[in-house]
Amino acid sequence: MNCETCQLKELELDPAEIRDVLRCVLHTIFFHRALGLVRPKDVDCELFEITYVQCGDAELVKKIDEKIEQFVAWSEKHPNRKSQVCLSFYEVKSKQSSWFGIKVERQHWEHWIVNVNVHPIHPPKSSFLNTREKVLEETSTRRSALETSVREVLFQIIKFANEKQEHIPPITNSEVVSFPYEITTPR
Repeated sequence: MNCETCQLKELELDPAEIRDVLRCVLHTIFFHRALGLVRPKDVDCELFEITYVQCGDAELVKKIDEKIEQFVAWSEKHPNRKSQVCLSFYEVKSKQSSWFGIKVERQHWEHWIVNVNVHPIHPPKSSFLNTREKVLEETSTRRSALETSVREVLFQIIKFANEKQEHIPPITNSEVVSFPYEITTPR
């Protein structure tokens, strides 16, 4: 089986931005790969002028939030490190095993790699030029650049999801997320 991988553009985040950005990115991927019956729900990012769509499945929201919290905890223990969150979709195949019965195997058909560089954004050390207005301007400029980067990642997701479809296995159920998945974070 052909397994496609989408390496998303690296996002440079302050720890306070992790949750909002990862929710936006992961929910966007799930929405574009949720091949079952969805109840679309528009969600506004807290930090940016970006609206994304969730699948409307409370269990999926809970699982995504749990994985994001795992990533946040890891990033607090390992500051100033580049890392990845990987979302993988797979099929479960049964293989005939010799004496011990049936062996179950995961066959991945798609990986989404969210590249993240988390580091605290500190304003420059105090100087006579470093007024409150200057710090606010620098923060606003950085946030604007990050918003642009997040938009680029969202367009990258949409383009990949629309162009790469021939590797997706046949749908065998009507669940919101029609295939098993796993979200892996650093440990």
